[in-house]
Amino acid sequence: MSGSVEPRLSYVIGRLDRVLRRRLSAAVEPAGLTVPAYTALSVLRVQDGLSNAQLARRSLVTPQSMSEVLALLVDQGYVRRRAEPGHGRVIRTELTKAGSRALERCDRAVDDVEQELLGDLDAGEVASLRDVLLRCGRALQHDRAERAAG
Repeated sequence: MSGSVEPRLSYVIGRLDRVLRRRLSAAVEPAGLTVPAYTALSVLRVQDGLSNAQLARRSLVTPQSMSEVLALLVDQGYVRRRAEPGHGRVIRTELTKAGSRALERCDRAVDDVEQELLGDLDAGEVASLRDVLLRCGRALQHDRAERAAG
């Protein structure tokens, strides 16, 4: 009985995630960044001045992990942190010019990885893939939120 069995979709996605993370790590490493640090800088480019907790949520890491990432980014001069006026306990994080330059260098390397990943797909397939993956992510988040509420 030697029938071909298709691998589970969750396995295929997990395998892609591991390979992609390795490739992204190699792409951002020359700038002294990790993938979570690159993600945090990317988030700050869109919305500067986030707190540690906000940045952690948007970067898909725990607040404890984000504290470690931010310590590294501050040491590298890629971000600066300042207390929120009137809220001494809230520390806001801002992207520096050096951080923007590092992010731009990494963006080019990450673009190359994504081009390789998607090279066999046409623009319509890329758009469809993005849409399907976003919908799958929302479905799992929605389900988790419902279970937590119920």
